[in-house]
Amino acid sequence: MTGRDLEGMVRIVATPSGVARPPRIAYRRAVAALRIVDNPEERRYEARLGRRVVGFSTYRRIDDRIVFIHTETDPLVKGRGVASTLAAGALDDVRARGLKVTPKCPFIAAYIKRHPAYQDLVVNVGELRQRRSAG
Repeated sequence: MTGRDLEGMVRIVATPSGVARPPRIAYRRAVAALRIVDNPEERRYEARLGRRVVGFSTYRRIDDRIVFIHTETDPLVKGRGVASTLAAGALDDVRARGLKVTPKCPFIAAYIKRHPAYQDLVVNVGELRQRRSAG
């Protein structure tokens, strides 16, 4: 076969995860230099590339818990793992501070559901009722 014969064919390539994907699909690389930072003045965790904010997750602090409200990423970095890295970094920080989480944000809630290691951070309804009646 010559190079011309191969032009119209879809070639399957192996990925690091072992899943075969056609090369025509544009998969973006993960963002390597991403930093997750808590910005308490803005009440949000931020995903930063250098000084540029490329994603954020807003929250409200109530006593010993953080209520995640909304998560957004810059459209230019969508599909590169920014939101997932942001969620993991924020949840790791919450754990390090000894706080709990109420995930009102659908993305954070779904991330916690997909990653059982974070489920112990979630304040359940029974705990909230008990706290309200005690306080």
